Amino acid sequence: MTQRLELPETHPDSPDNVETVLVPRGRDLGGFEVKRALPGKTRQMVGPFIFFDEMGPAVFKPGHAIDVRPHPHIGLATITYLFDGVIRHRDSLGTTQDIRPGAVNWMVAGKGITHSERTPQDMRNGTHGLSGLQTWLALPKASEEIDPAFIHAPQSDLPHLNDRGIDLRVVLGHAYGAEVPVTTYSDTLYVDARLTAGARLPLPQDHEDRAVYVLSGSLSVGNDRFEPGQMAIFRQGAHVTVEAGEAGAHFMILGGAVADGPRHIWWNFVSSDKNRIEEAKAAWKQENWESGWFTLPPHDHEEFIPLD
Repeated sequence: MTQRLELPETHPDSPDNVETVLVPRGRDLGGFEVKRALPGKTRQMVGPFIFFDEMGPAVFKPGHAIDVRPHPHIGLATITYLFDGVIRHRDSLGTTQDIRPGAVNWMVAGKGITHSERTPQDMRNGTHGLSGLQTWLALPKASEEIDPAFIHAPQSDLPHLNDRGIDLRVVLGHAYGAEVPVTTYSDTLYVDARLTAGARLPLPQDHEDRAVYVLSGSLSVGNDRFEPGQMAIFRQGAHVTVEAGEAGAHFMILGGAVADGPRHIWWNFVSSDKNRIEEAKAAWKQENWESGWFTLPPHDHEEFIPLD
């Protein structure tokens, strides 16, 4: 649904508006590269975002596929947002959902959920691509123990804003006068943005924390230039306008409310309480799927990722 773009009032850029720049750590997962920007050395989180991975782009030959076995989460919500390819999500709520480009798949772990991510069987005999983003958002303390949930919103439900070389799709939360019809638990900013060469876009002012992650092309903010694979985090309250380079720019805008206290992160667990993470570790290690804390997805329960 295309909506009117409401740009914030333009002000001169604030001096020293870039707080820090993160460069992701790359990992090769057997011919499939993942770049991890969050948590970083100088910043653990941007707003509620505590984990930010760029996947691919990759091309899988026949017989090769993604097979992430069932594993647990607590204290967070996840979004897998694809630009290319398909991932089949199955979880302990009984959900089976194919994740496709442009759709939002919002999995709320709360007090505990397990899920798997695999290439659909009907794609495995052919060549197929995959690229996208996996992000985790830490839930506020009051919501860390809520019941788990899974919400799917197709691309047609996400606000689309297009005007004068600016093309935006609001993925989660609210931005530029538009809001995604998916419940979040703290103020959230997540936008898929594309600018033509030389186009300028002021960042929203109504979010506490803000950053951009460049996917392709380049962005300039004042005298600073950002290339693909860089995350620029801005000072709170700064007036920031980004400008696309000569090849245009494709980037994500992310942020929102700063977390209500520090978060601990270990493996797939996030919590404000270290003891809660220790309890989750012990529960997963017990492998008591019938009456324990965690259960396996009913449609994918023959294997799982063990606790190291």
